[in-house]
Amino acid sequence: MRPVKILAIVLIVMACVGCDQAAKLTARSLLGNGQSVFLANGHVMFRFVENEGAFLGLGERMPRAVRTVAFIAFPLLVLALMIVSIVRRGDIGWTMLVGFSMLLGGGLGNLVDRIFRAGSVRDFMAFGAGRLWTGIMNLADLCVMAGCLLLLLSAEGWTSSRGSSPEAPAG
Repeated sequence: MRPVKILAIVLIVMACVGCDQAAKLTARSLLGNGQSVFLANGHVMFRFVENEGAFLGLGERMPRAVRTVAFIAFPLLVLALMIVSIVRRGDIGWTMLVGFSMLLGGGLGNLVDRIFRAGSVRDFMAFGAGRLWTGIMNLADLCVMAGCLLLLLSAEGWTSSRGSSPEAPAG
């Protein structure tokens, strides 16, 4: 892999983790008293919560040892395998590189919380309208989702860096 791409990975991961941690500190200081703040005509809500589970609090009632394996050890293994995969794959396209980097950065952002916050993650924002709302999440979660979207867009046959589409079968 070229040094410029390695530098890009490091910078993107650091930006994701740094922005996520800064936003979590800000949310804790501004919203730590349990209040909710609504913006964008009520479509964006900010409320600080400590989440010991996964998405939407799933698994928060599992024994601590099980949560440690499920939410710290397993994600560490997955992130390590992602790094090995990126390095072994060699020269990947920029869309895939940014996608992997954002996924890695978001995962690390939440792992920092789990490791240094007794297994919990700090969440502080939700999006919605009417009765349809997301769960409360953080910037790391948004980085993971954006990274997954970029990986889907870079998948073979979905889009091509050359702008061509797959050929139709001969009929």
